[in-house]
Amino acid sequence: MSSDPGEFSEHRIPRGEGSLYARDYAGAGPAFVLMHGFPDNLHIWDDLVPHLVTSGRRVVTFDFLGFGASDKPAGVAYSFKQQLGDLEAVVEGLDLRKIVPVAHDSSGMATLNYALAHPGSVDSAIMLNSAYSEDSTVLWPEMITLFATRSMQALAIAIAQSPEQLGWLLKWQQKKFLDSLPEAQRPHFSAFIGPLISDNFIAQPGAGPAFVQLAAEFFDEHARNAKHLTALKTLDIPVKLIWGQYDPYFPVAMAERRQSQLKNASLTVIPAGHWLQADEPAPVAKAMLS
Repeated sequence: MSSDPGEFSEHRIPRGEGSLYARDYAGAGPAFVLMHGFPDNLHIWDDLVPHLVTSGRRVVTFDFLGFGASDKPAGVAYSFKQQLGDLEAVVEGLDLRKIVPVAHDSSGMATLNYALAHPGSVDSAIMLNSAYSEDSTVLWPEMITLFATRSMQALAIAIAQSPEQLGWLLKWQQKKFLDSLPEAQRPHFSAFIGPLISDNFIAQPGAGPAFVQLAAEFFDEHARNAKHLTALKTLDIPVKLIWGQYDPYFPVAMAERRQSQLKNASLTVIPAGHWLQADEPAPVAKAMLS
């Protein structure tokens, strides 16, 4: 079980053919807007939120369209551009004005591209073990690579349409993350992160359609973002890179490379895995608030 994230107001924010589910935790200062990645939803932040709220800061979490409690309209083109639009809709819908976008996993795309598009609306940005413009030498999670490789997409879609096969693949991939963790952090992963990911896909309607489409353009999005690196280097916004050192796919070297691509970036390494906000929420919150 995760921590009780505390009291919040719930919102449905119109977004194209559906609506986004958002939670708003009252507080002061530029709101932390916490975004999830490929395989999960806003609940990955449940352990971290109490630490931020206790400090007096306003916190917003939301599910991207196609994930969690947000709508999952059939026939929608799910994309990283759409996810950037989701973030823009949340900011406008909640009248947030100045924010601190917080990325994890694949939401690094929305975080940095929002900062580029709306620099006046961003107080600072935070990235936790997240992707943006990595090159072809990176070893991504095998499940992502399968769905992102064009020559393998027929097989990938067939697997996605079989609950039994998809369930096996999810468990296999989860074990790779689990095995990289110290023994003390494994029980929480098994009790919380693993089931959260599985439920996100197995429960119907699930995140499968959104995941399949996003994964299919994953490599293309990295190539598009690589064209933004010159502009990113001139972006005068503080960026905190907070990284779990035991991540088997997003190594600290990735964070160091990202730091070199930014004008004003700091790096804090946490003894945790890919889901560091659940593994070690207190030190992650401390780094965010420092």
